[in-house]
Amino acid sequence: MKLFNCQHCSALLFFENHSCESCASPLGYMPDRGGLEALVPDREGDRGGDTFTLVSDPMVRVRRCRNARHDVCNWLMQADGDEAFCIACRHNRTIPNLADPADMLLWRKLEAAKHRLFYSLVRLGVRLANRIDDPAEGLVFDFLDDRSGKPRVLTGHKGGVITIAIQEADDAHREEMRNQMHETYRTLLGHFRHEVGHWIWDRLIRDGDRLAACREVFGDDTVDYGAALDRHYREGPPPDWQNAYISSYATSHPWEDFAETWAHYLHIMDTLETANAFGMGVHPKVEQSSSLTVEVAIDPYRSVTMKPIVDQWLPLTFAMNNLNRSMGLADLYPFIITDPVRTKLGFIHQMLQETRRDLPGAATLEG
Repeated sequence: MKLFNCQHCSALLFFENHSCESCASPLGYMPDRGGLEALVPDREGDRGGDTFTLVSDPMVRVRRCRNARHDVCNWLMQADGDEAFCIACRHNRTIPNLADPADMLLWRKLEAAKHRLFYSLVRLGVRLANRIDDPAEGLVFDFLDDRSGKPRVLTGHKGGVITIAIQEADDAHREEMRNQMHETYRTLLGHFRHEVGHWIWDRLIRDGDRLAACREVFGDDTVDYGAALDRHYREGPPPDWQNAYISSYATSHPWEDFAETWAHYLHIMDTLETANAFGMGVHPKVEQSSSLTVEVAIDPYRSVTMKPIVDQWLPLTFAMNNLNRSMGLADLYPFIITDPVRTKLGFIHQMLQETRRDLPGAATLEG
C-alpha cells in the first residue's frame, strides 16, 4: 500500500483517510489515478456536498461513492458518470442491516478489507466485471448474518458470488473459529483475498485458456472437489505438506491450492509495497548476515518476474517475525516459501503480466 500526501497542506495521509488530520480537507481515493486526492467542494463552504474538484487538478470534477454517507467508503468517481457507487462498492449485492449499529460497525470492517482487495486488483489490471457486465458470473459480494445459525452461513465462492459471514469481522468470533479450524492464520482481509482467488481461477485459468499450464503447476483440478475436502477434514494434510504447499488447506484440492497461493501473492504484494513506501530495509548487525540484508526498493506491482519480489520478501519477514516475538506475539508471517511455492507464485505473477499487457495504456514494467 502506498503512502500519500495532502495536496493542500502536504501532510502525510493513509489509504483509509476520509479527511486530512492537519488541514481538514476532504479526501477521496481515485482508483484510475492511484492516488488519495484532496478535494474542494463545488460550492464554497459546502463541505458535506457530493461533488468536488481535485486540488491537484481543478479541471477534474468528481463525486463521492454513495456509501460515503455510511462512512464505509472514501472512493471517488467522475462527476459526470451515471454510477452511484464506486468500482469497489458496485460489486455489493447484499449488505448488513443498516439499522443495527453493531452490524454497521462490522460492515465498516468488511469494507475496509474489501477496498484493500480492490486496490490490489486495480493495480494488477484485473478486469472487474460485475453482474451488470456479466449477469452469469460477474463478481458480487453477499455479506450475510449467521448469528441465528439457521441456515448456517458459510464463507465461500460460487459462480462469481463471494459470501462472507459478517461475524468474520468480529475479532473474538474469528479467533474462536481460527482455533476450532486449527489455523495458523485467519484474517478478514485473508478471506477476501482467498475467495476472490477462486473467481480469478474461473476468469483467468478456466476462461483464459490456461488450464493445461495451471495443472502442470497446481495439479489435476478434475479430482472430485467435495470428496477431496471430506478427505482433508477427515485425514488432514500429508506429513510433508510444507515441502510444496503454502498452507495445509492448500493440500486439499488444486482449486484451494490456487486460491491459497493467490491470497499469499496479494499478502506479499501489498506488504512489500507498504515497506517500500516507508523506506524500510533490513541490515542485521551480526556476522554472516548478508543473505538477510536488503533494502526494500521495489514496487512489486511493476516487477516483470516474481524472483526479486520473493528475494526482498524473505528478509523482511524474518525481521517482522522477530519483532513480533519481541512483543510476545505470534509470527506475522508464519509460512515457508519453498521452491515449489515460488514456482506457484511465479505462475500467478506471470499470468497477471500477460493479462495486463492487453489493457489499454498498460504501465511499463520494470525488471
